[in-house]
Amino acid sequence: MKDPHQAIIGTMWSPRVALLFLALALSQPDELVEAAGPLKVLGLFPHPGVSHFHFFHPIMKGLAEAGHDVSVVSHFPDKHPVAHYKDFPLTGMDKLTNSVDLKFFEKRTFYSHFQEFFLLYDWGKQTCNLTLRSEALQQILRRPGRFDVIIMEQFNTDCMMGVAHQLQAPVIALSSCVMMPWHYERMGAPLIPSHIPALFMAQSQHMNFGGRLANWFSTHALNWMYKLLSVPAADAMVQYKFGHDVPSVGELVKNTSMFFVNQHYSLSGPKVTPPNVIELGGIHIQKSKPLPADLQRILDNAEEGVILISWGSMIRANSLSAAKRDGIIRAVARLKQKVIWKWENETLPNQPPNMHIMKWLPQRDILCHPNVKVFMSHGGLMGTSEAAYCGVPVVATPMYGDQFVNTAALVERGMGTILNFEDIGENTVMRALKKALDKKFHDAAKVVSHSFHHRPQQALHTAIWWVEHVAHTGGAPLLKPSAVEMSRFVYYSLDVYAVLALVLGSIIASWVWLLRLCCGSSAAQKTKKD
Repeated sequence: MKDPHQAIIGTMWSPRVALLFLALALSQPDELVEAAGPLKVLGLFPHPGVSHFHFFHPIMKGLAEAGHDVSVVSHFPDKHPVAHYKDFPLTGMDKLTNSVDLKFFEKRTFYSHFQEFFLLYDWGKQTCNLTLRSEALQQILRRPGRFDVIIMEQFNTDCMMGVAHQLQAPVIALSSCVMMPWHYERMGAPLIPSHIPALFMAQSQHMNFGGRLANWFSTHALNWMYKLLSVPAADAMVQYKFGHDVPSVGELVKNTSMFFVNQHYSLSGPKVTPPNVIELGGIHIQKSKPLPADLQRILDNAEEGVILISWGSMIRANSLSAAKRDGIIRAVARLKQKVIWKWENETLPNQPPNMHIMKWLPQRDILCHPNVKVFMSHGGLMGTSEAAYCGVPVVATPMYGDQFVNTAALVERGMGTILNFEDIGENTVMRALKKALDKKFHDAAKVVSHSFHHRPQQALHTAIWWVEHVAHTGGAPLLKPSAVEMSRFVYYSLDVYAVLALVLGSIIASWVWLLRLCCGSSAAQKTKKD
């Protein structure tokens, strides 16, 4: 007699059922992605800041390594491009600086963040104008065929949305810093100044009343300034280039399918965002590389540990005033630790024996060396993320932009202390470094590092998956919140409050009228009796 189990198995694997299983297998999303072939991806990065591009480049390179056809318009052509990666370099923009003189920060005022907004506004106009007129963009516009997805920076101008409108492809926005006040509305994300600090503010998520008041005012003021100044400026240039029938970039940004943000909750704190906003903080951090022999020797032989001083790619430490420079040098001379300083000159006056200067440093690889005890930084997000990744306490001296909010996040997490630029001197530097060398700062940094490392998926893999999803779904329309198309009056339920106020006012007015009527009747009866 035939075994019933064999009969069931035989039935299961009949030709008809096998075809069914095959059809189901072919319908899986991963198979659909492979069947669709490589994507044509365009990257538009007109801003000349190299620190910004450090966030963008790994994504574009990763897509090319995944087999997609990647075209990149930027100021930073890849010196060793991988297959499928093609640069369209922006040239003729020498007047756009990519370095900052420290003399600019000697006298900071309470309204400096508004001055920074106008600096960004001016940069945005220049980059928009020069990019629209560039040969690199003309080559892109002349290319045959269409792009499957466009990846662009949304920073100080939305000018490139006009290009995306011409190419008719889904858009993924990138921000190399935390989201700016004008980014939330376009993604349908709630902008809550009570616990979301504005980019330019030195506030963490825990603010006192004064902090919340200043943050509320700055957040809304900067948002409206962007709408009233930056949007019309971009509109004028885009419509001059492509014609006056092009919609305003203020409307085009609502078509942004997804937003990749260079932040991670372990460092910047958790935020309420819709699923079309993806955190990719630390995506620029690659596998460690061997250190140069001289650096390796310094780090390995530092029995008391090493302090690293680096103020990023845009700030030139050699533009420090003599007083501040000498204050740092005298403080370092009193330390037992060795100090490595990113210094752009060949020599440093009065350089102490425990200090080593270098024009360029492999910052991430140094920070992850076990002998590094403290990172003295400007609070830039790239360096801050690397400190979080490596678990190193930070003495932060914020100077402009997002450095203030990054520093506030470090302080809130217990892995950083602030040293204001105007306060730099021998004693203040010494106190800040001694404070950061305390074990509790080291322990807090390791807690942040653990969460920064442990994720469901590597940041690069997350980015590639979402890019492919946006391309294959025609812009991921199911992820778009309805709030994107709402007016702010409706979004904040001001119409509901207005009706409630009207009803409440009507009730109060009715009671007042009734009371007056009753009082009037009583007075009339009393008069008749008299």
